[in-house]
Amino acid sequence: MPTDTLRLFFALPCPREQAEAICAWRDGLGLGGKPVAADNLHLTLTFLGQQPRARLEELQLLAAGIEAPPFELRLDHLGGGRLGVLWLEPSQLPPVLPALAGELQQRLRAIGIALDRRPFRAHLTLVRHAGARPREAHPDFAWTVERFALYASEPSARGVRYRELSSWPLVPGLPPLPRFRAEPSPPR
Repeated sequence: MPTDTLRLFFALPCPREQAEAICAWRDGLGLGGKPVAADNLHLTLTFLGQQPRARLEELQLLAAGIEAPPFELRLDHLGGGRLGVLWLEPSQLPPVLPALAGELQQRLRAIGIALDRRPFRAHLTLVRHAGARPREAHPDFAWTVERFALYASEPSARGVRYRELSSWPLVPGLPPLPRFRAEPSPPR
């Protein structure tokens, strides 16, 4: 992997206490597979892929300009997908969450960063290559999201490590609905 680039993503960090509770619950389900380390638990807002290190300051300034209020995130549904991936997701999506992800994506595209065009899906990955999806699992984890962060995905001897590079607080007192809706493009 070239050292002049970083594999980057914006995400909501999972607080330590919640991460430990989530991992204890997950481990009690006997899912097998490859569990995600507690230190790596997060909810991705947008994935940037490989980016030049030289763009870090630009990305940090971009994120610093985003304002959103703190919000309650409740992960109360166990979802699953291809290759035995299991995740937690909210059954009720807080309105600020997709708006925050959308604002980040819009700003990133405006500076020329190509992003995946799939719709945003709020989820926190628990395990990859799980043996089975349990029929009776009733997750109920919640916290007040007070910040978002930029991470680098780095290989290590024990697997991938997600290192937080910068974070930005969500601003109390802002209106509950997002203030940063997409603006229409100016006429040409």
